[in-house]
Amino acid sequence: MEEIVAECMIGKCAGREVLLGFAPANLLHAASFADVLDEDTGRGYQRRFNSQHSLDFRRYIQKDNSATIPLTFNLRPRNDHAWSVARRGGRKATLKIARGVGKVLAQVDCQHRLGHLADLSVELPFMCFIGLSEREEMEVFNVINSKAKGLSSSLLDFHDAQLSQDLANDRPELFIALFLKNEPQSPWYRQLDLGGTSSSGMGRRASLRTLQKAIKRFLTKTKASRSLPIDAVAHLVLEFWIAVSIAMQEQWSKPRKHLLAKGIGVYALMELAADLHNEAPRNHPCDRKYFAAALSDFANDFDWSTEGPLKGLGGLGGVQQAVGLIREARRRVRLKVVSNGR
Repeated sequence: MEEIVAECMIGKCAGREVLLGFAPANLLHAASFADVLDEDTGRGYQRRFNSQHSLDFRRYIQKDNSATIPLTFNLRPRNDHAWSVARRGGRKATLKIARGVGKVLAQVDCQHRLGHLADLSVELPFMCFIGLSEREEMEVFNVINSKAKGLSSSLLDFHDAQLSQDLANDRPELFIALFLKNEPQSPWYRQLDLGGTSSSGMGRRASLRTLQKAIKRFLTKTKASRSLPIDAVAHLVLEFWIAVSIAMQEQWSKPRKHLLAKGIGVYALMELAADLHNEAPRNHPCDRKYFAAALSDFANDFDWSTEGPLKGLGGLGGVQQAVGLIREARRRVRLKVVSNGR
């Protein structure tokens, strides 16, 4: 990439110093990058690239009388003098990006507008923060996009986790969900969709948002987080899901054909976990053996398939209906045991 020189205005966007300028789309594309969340490493924060969304903007911006709000970038701090901002009196400033330093403009809010404009010279306005850290950049992105249509709620949850000073107390359900995602012995290890990219790809079972909301229901039903340290609660929930993967191994191993790891199944199973926790005798360990024994009594006789009684259920009402069906299946098994015992 050749040296880039852009004449700009410099000023304040609320409490942050910014550059305002204009440049051809292809130049901005060549000098910038989207820091998409890599779910395997935890680096980055942007959503996955949506090619159709970007192509829609490409078609629009080439029309007569088209326009857009300024593209938003950040010049991250670097030690190699890759970029410099020279003030020239008043509000005038010159941005210089050195030759051969790669892409230095982080795309804070323009990934999809700029994604398919590499060959277009249409002039576009831009605003560029100066020297925000990656964390500060993520905070700005979160404020701008927290209500954006199509932005993954799981991605916003992940941002909250990264930005929180005390996640265990601020959002214990999210703390536990991320523990399940990151713990190697967990059935959910690297199986949650955070809204970024991952080598797990289509093998991922559910979203971070789904699991953490289901865990929140468990915490409400059991009050476990009030009587146990949050780490102990996280391990209790882990033991339950390990028991699920053991007692219902066939169904868990085929997530496309069964609903255990889909929204309705995750919510219903966490409600069942609360039931089992509350039923446990005093001082009885709620470990995988306890949960697996309770599950094996009825779970393999219940139809968890996508064509079974849970098919089509959704929303809060659907969850309650699913929980009712599961509780009834448990009740019938227990009545049968009592009857046979006579």
